[in-house]
Amino acid sequence: MKTTFSSRFLALVLGLMVGSNGHVLAQATMDASQYPTNLALLPGVGPTNHWSGLPAVWAQRHAQWAKTAQDDQGAVVFLGDSITQGWNSLAKDFPDLKVANRGIGGDTTRGVLYRLKADVLSLMPRGIVLLIGTNDIGNGATPKDVAKNIKEILKDIRREDPKIPVIVCEVMPSSEKQNRPADKIEAVNALIKKEMKGKDNVYVCDTWSIFADANGDCTPDIFHDLLHPNAVGYEKWTAALKPILVQADLEQAQ
Repeated sequence: MKTTFSSRFLALVLGLMVGSNGHVLAQATMDASQYPTNLALLPGVGPTNHWSGLPAVWAQRHAQWAKTAQDDQGAVVFLGDSITQGWNSLAKDFPDLKVANRGIGGDTTRGVLYRLKADVLSLMPRGIVLLIGTNDIGNGATPKDVAKNIKEILKDIRREDPKIPVIVCEVMPSSEKQNRPADKIEAVNALIKKEMKGKDNVYVCDTWSIFADANGDCTPDIFHDLLHPNAVGYEKWTAALKPILVQADLEQAQ
């Protein structure tokens, strides 16, 4: 009886530590393959995504990844939300690069912090390409919230391996109609560039100005729903990444 009580007490203490002391312990003790029912367990700051479909997409993606985790070891991991998940031509666009897609539709910076260890760092990645933050803005996060969480993502990566090249992509333009006004996105990107400047093995990819119109919004010819790029958009993203991948010694110059 004493042993059972002690074990339960320890589990309770660990749970409290997760809630009050940060996300490193949360990653070590929680099952990242399921979206947490207690959203307070999500690390980071700012609002979470309350989209009802997220837990199902999260579980479905993790079920797929469980089958490929061994083959994905040592890949350049593309990490993000539905914009990354929807990059169906990823392997074709980078034929000389071993890639792994770890995008989840609806994900936020807090979700990435929660699953970073299980989904990305466990693969011993050769490099990481991160695009995240648009869903944070869409759910009411401040630019400071988004930038702070991205900074924490980088810290967690650095704790694992300070030499992993990390390419942080700017939040793509969207529209006020999608609750993603240009001024907020531009503010996020300004903070990202400020926070990432001068950091070793960190590169910022311009995925804003290559898409933005004169008002700082995306254009419907590339973003049909004012949020997700089409094939032309992914081609432009590929072109923006190519020289950075070469600079980071992840791909050979053509």
